[in-house]
Amino acid sequence: MSVLASWPSSHLCLTETERQTAVSAVAAAFSSALENLQVDIGFKEMVEQIYVPMGAWIAQHQNQKQQPLVLGINGAQGAGKSTLFNLLEVTLTEGFGLNVVGFSIDDLYKTRADRAKLAEQIHPLLLTRGVPGTHDIELGIDIIDSLLKADQHSVTSIPIFDKSIDDRCPEHTWQEWVGRPDVIVFEGWCVGANPQLDEALIEPVNELERVEDPEGVWRQYANQQLKEKYAELFARLDLLLMLQVPSMQAVFEWRSLQEKKLAERMLYIHDTKQPSDHLRIMNEQQIVRFIQHYERLTRAMLEQMPDQADLVLRLNENHKIEEIRIN
Repeated sequence: MSVLASWPSSHLCLTETERQTAVSAVAAAFSSALENLQVDIGFKEMVEQIYVPMGAWIAQHQNQKQQPLVLGINGAQGAGKSTLFNLLEVTLTEGFGLNVVGFSIDDLYKTRADRAKLAEQIHPLLLTRGVPGTHDIELGIDIIDSLLKADQHSVTSIPIFDKSIDDRCPEHTWQEWVGRPDVIVFEGWCVGANPQLDEALIEPVNELERVEDPEGVWRQYANQQLKEKYAELFARLDLLLMLQVPSMQAVFEWRSLQEKKLAERMLYIHDTKQPSDHLRIMNEQQIVRFIQHYERLTRAMLEQMPDQADLVLRLNENHKIEEIRIN
């Protein structure tokens, strides 16, 4: 496996000896986790050239702050945000001795019942999870604030959203984080996004907007949410990392791959004779329509965020990091 990009030498933190010590610790930890993370075997070079230097950079920022650091990870559907979090969690924990907690903006989706109310009261497209306005932002703010104020005995509950049933899991199944974290990772497709100018909303960007939102009510509502509640949530980020996808076509292909994996999960459940009727699997036509809900803001972020994020990992068509940029 070849590494296409290395961490910028001008932003290397710690000494060479300290970094090599971290590389050894992280590589040892990954040896038992590679299968679960579904990354290539023999990737010590990537750990050495990308993940440990990235971890050192994050650790240095956390040390300077001397309190929990909030790291946002932005990336379109299928970009690999969850995998990146898993890699960073092991790197920061094993290589730098930091306590790391993470959750996704997807886990903040409003319940299906709440979105049904929005669909009835404001616009039918708000039934579909995804755009700003379909998340419980107050809950997200409460979670981050709880983690920021936590002591070693504090318990913070983090919700879980089950995409296969398109609804939030019951509270008794939520994750519980005990103690005070050093790093809080908050990942999601629109994390850190800025609202568009009002005039940019006039022309539809795809068939979904032309046919189902001809008056622009849905997209104006989502944009207004970015101006208000979401801005308050994103203001809590200390650092923003962007996984920059190469194109909207890549978003479709990678999101389709995610759906195939969900379908494989359904087959596994069926083979084990567990109930699977609750799983919602989309076909290709449904995936295209689903992604059109995200397209407007995704295109805007691809244009604006590479200059605004603190760290940009640019991906190529093969899902490999081909450029690392620190702003």
